[in-house]
Amino acid sequence: MVMDKKEDIQTEALEELKDYFTGVLTQVGEDPEREGLVKTPERAAKAMQFLTQGYEQDGEAILRSAMFKEDYSEMVLVKDIELYSLCEHHMLPFFGKAHVAYIPNGQIVGLSKIPRVIDVFARRLQVQERLTDQILNCIHNTLNPLGVAVVIEARHMCMMMRGVQKQNSVTTTSAFTGEFRNAETRSEFLTLIGAKLH
Repeated sequence: MVMDKKEDIQTEALEELKDYFTGVLTQVGEDPEREGLVKTPERAAKAMQFLTQGYEQDGEAILRSAMFKEDYSEMVLVKDIELYSLCEHHMLPFFGKAHVAYIPNGQIVGLSKIPRVIDVFARRLQVQERLTDQILNCIHNTLNPLGVAVVIEARHMCMMMRGVQKQNSVTTTSAFTGEFRNAETRSEFLTLIGAKLH
């Protein structure tokens, strides 16, 4: 039987991660053989592989798989997209919502691909600022639209659980290209993401 090389690499990585998490449990004073923890290293290893699978994915390829010629040239907005990522400084979660808009320039993309692009970049070790730019650049470089806008609002567990322990703080980042650098277009976008239209 021929073993798939990628699958073999993932299995090897899983085993290494399991060993790592077993070590973590020991170092914090726990017993990895305790009933409730016996399967924890494997679960944690699989969770880490899932939460960082974006390194193996290509956002531009995802967009290119569902691009269509269309004359529509007004704003397309997908808002309130759930977002979950890991802070690269403490490897603790940050989570919130992303709002993404673009103005087509002869090409539109299947709407489900925008949340998928967000996941590609969110499922890596991240900082919110870079994540915002990566989403914007991916859409801009692939669709070549007249403009792209991205706003992310997120809560960071590294601020809520440790350090300053500010449970109600929300971090907002934004990035704009093309027509969204125009104050009127940007204002329309910001008004729409704050509106309750449904």
